[in-house]
Amino acid sequence: MYSSSFGVTLVAITMISTFVILAVTSNVVLSLGMVGALSIVRFRTAIKEPLDIAFLFWAIAAGIVLASGMIPLAVFGSVIIGIVLLVFANKKTHLNPYIVVLRCENHDSELAAVDFLKEQVKKCVVKSKTAQKGSIELTLEIRMKEDNTDFINTLSELHGVNSAVLVSYNGEYMG
Repeated sequence: MYSSSFGVTLVAITMISTFVILAVTSNVVLSLGMVGALSIVRFRTAIKEPLDIAFLFWAIAAGIVLASGMIPLAVFGSVIIGIVLLVFANKKTHLNPYIVVLRCENHDSELAAVDFLKEQVKKCVVKSKTAQKGSIELTLEIRMKEDNTDFINTLSELHGVNSAVLVSYNGEYMG
């Protein structure tokens, strides 16, 4: 699954790196001091959200630029980075992924359920399949056409379908 937060973090880190480099290219002593300052930065807590790392480095970069006396660069750079993060972080896709866990009695009911599901959604991909005597369990990633989830009720009532579970999934769950 694509992690949109990681993609936004890559854009932010690129801009933050440019922000710092603009400040340190004018002064050799400042660049050596920055290398020394950044070499002692160590995070003892595991950071699970990639965007949090971008905000931490943004704060460090703004501090370095302000300490070097380049206040206009710090203000304009922070405003531009903030606007870009605001635009990209709030951009949501209308095709949110969902996981459907489907439990069927046999192969025929499996085919009927998958065919019904493919008619109801925009995209349907089998992620895993477990077959046991008298039971087949499918895990499918779907992209819905609209926000209506009533098709799961109909799916669970099909002949040979024991259960149908719909779970929202954004690719960023930590186990």
